[in-house]
Amino acid sequence: MIKPRTASRAAGFLLLETMIGVLVFAIGVLALARCVQQCMDVESAKVWDERARVALENRMAEVEAGAVFFETTKEEKLKGMFEGITLVQSRKPLRLMDEKRRELTGLFQIQLEALWQESGGKQSKVLTFYVFQPQR
Repeated sequence: MIKPRTASRAAGFLLLETMIGVLVFAIGVLALARCVQQCMDVESAKVWDERARVALENRMAEVEAGAVFFETTKEEKLKGMFEGITLVQSRKPLRLMDEKRRELTGLFQIQLEALWQESGGKQSKVLTFYVFQPQR
């Protein structure tokens, strides 16, 4: 037969084991919650980055097709599915010469920059390309 004093010690030890088990489980749950939050932040950043990439590609296609023409730096807040993105576009003439030392005109370096605000701060994505735009 177990003495009452030994039984109470065993019950106290069981309570201590249970409390330690609950503590370890709680720490695991907190660590898992932090991982889930980081996954959600990364997914949000991925969505914003994809939207910015599509906005830049669309504007590049418009510039190459001649549908959009601008002389200087221009800033535009986009609407629709690109709400929250600001597009900064600039055009710089290229000073190139041909083999006969004549200046090649109508060649430009176009830089498009998409800016947006995310939970981690300001973000941006830049696309630079060259285009031929004859003088208008």
